[in-house]
Amino acid sequence: MSKNTSGLRPLGHAVLVQPYEPELAKTTIVIPDSAKERNTMIEARATVIEVGPLAWSEEAVARAEEGDKVLITKFAGVTAVGVKDGVTYRLINDRDIFCRIED
Repeated sequence: MSKNTSGLRPLGHAVLVQPYEPELAKTTIVIPDSAKERNTMIEARATVIEVGPLAWSEEAVARAEEGDKVLITKFAGVTAVGVKDGVTYRLINDRDIFCRIED
């Protein structure tokens, strides 16, 4: 599980996530920046850091839990910098998480 060191606590239906870019396998094929940009316009990946107390309260099963890697809405929520650690996070609505990513 991820420990929240940000100093940001999600309230209500909010979920605190930390965006990440998937690691590309080492290869001799060079992916142009324009192709990378198109991919990031389509999807956004993040790790769930902390879940607000009302997240998924209207659903039978939580969509994700702390530490899960998830696929989220690209432009959802707000970007925030942790007041304690200076790391960039996003606070999103619980319904902006669409699936867990299994490694």
